[in-house]
Amino acid sequence: MSAPASRSGPRPSSESQPLPLAGLRILAIEQMQAMPFGTQLLARMGADVVKVESPKGGESGRSGLPNIRDVDGSTPGATFLRNNLSKRSIAIDLKQPQGAELVRRLVPHYDVVVENFKPGTMERLGIGYETLAALHPKLIYVSASGFGSLRETPYGNWPAYACVAEAMGGFYSFRPEPGRRPNIGVGGAIGDIGTGLFAMIGLLAALRGRDQTGRGQKVDVAMLDAIISIMDMVAFNPSIGVDDNGIKAWPGILESFEASDGLFVLQIGREHQFERFAQVVGHPEWATDPRFATREQWSAQIEPVLRPAIETWARTKTKLEASRLLAEAGVVAGPSYAGDDLLADPHVKAHEMIVEIPASTPTGVVRVHGNPIKFSASPEGPATKWPLIGEHTDAILRADLGLEAAEIASLREAGVIR
Repeated sequence: MSAPASRSGPRPSSESQPLPLAGLRILAIEQMQAMPFGTQLLARMGADVVKVESPKGGESGRSGLPNIRDVDGSTPGATFLRNNLSKRSIAIDLKQPQGAELVRRLVPHYDVVVENFKPGTMERLGIGYETLAALHPKLIYVSASGFGSLRETPYGNWPAYACVAEAMGGFYSFRPEPGRRPNIGVGGAIGDIGTGLFAMIGLLAALRGRDQTGRGQKVDVAMLDAIISIMDMVAFNPSIGVDDNGIKAWPGILESFEASDGLFVLQIGREHQFERFAQVVGHPEWATDPRFATREQWSAQIEPVLRPAIETWARTKTKLEASRLLAEAGVVAGPSYAGDDLLADPHVKAHEMIVEIPASTPTGVVRVHGNPIKFSASPEGPATKWPLIGEHTDAILRADLGLEAAEIASLREAGVIR
């Protein structure tokens, strides 16, 4: 079996170029996953992301389950652990007038404010977009919520987790399985992650716009809108005459098959791919067999003919070996991985896509995804441990606002900061 072609070149050194977002400052009044996922990505590219958290328990993602015990005795939850590397934390009670005033004083020192609370929450606290833009006209203000805050919606007051946006955006109607209800949350927090990514695209676009005009603006992303964009075929298919969004709407082979150590996936949608596939699995006669004359017939023959033959061929191969033989022949295939597979995979290692942070867990680490964005001249960004609640409060108040120790102590005594 031939080795995969190498595309590796010299890695950027710390003397190459700075991280692309070095110098960008983001004040993140964020919670749970959508916005924290996005800002963590920017932090890895050099942005200084400062989380504003409640002194009493921090942001809501910290209280989720499962959790671990941190060095200060706190028990941050899984959602928080995955989404807050390389950030700093300042603990301010925004419900106190002095706390909201501290944020207003901090804002002119930042390029961007991000938040993902229910529409109206920031306004009630006295730190909504209009208020902050008056203090800092160049401010980029990024908001993410279930249904948005810039345009009319009948759902604006609904609480919205990813499953709601996924359902309303058509995620669970796509390729239904007859006689079975859809698995809810099957892809994790796709709604959150998609929203976070769109929010960061909007953030960077608004920064570019500010470079051109000198003015800031508000960027608004609705989770429902993000899912509609991700699930683009749900509305598109019927418009071109496809009766439904079931698997039959796509004739061909799109299935998983058993190898010696688990499943691999196979997708064949073109005639030349089917011919190559038939050769690899030892059945070249299929290319001229009338049972396989059309793509629809390929689908019809999966269970009676194709699956037994494919799984017999793959029985002595690992899922990676079977996939490599198919892929090297130009057939679309890949192993279906679980966590342990990812840790062992050479691509994952070379791309540094699993980051290990030492922690009090059964494995001694917390494993978080790496940065999928690579640069030719900038080095890999930071991946430092998530912050403790308010870990950087004093340092930020001193550096940004010039507060003296006595004033910081007074704010702490009043419960405004932690």
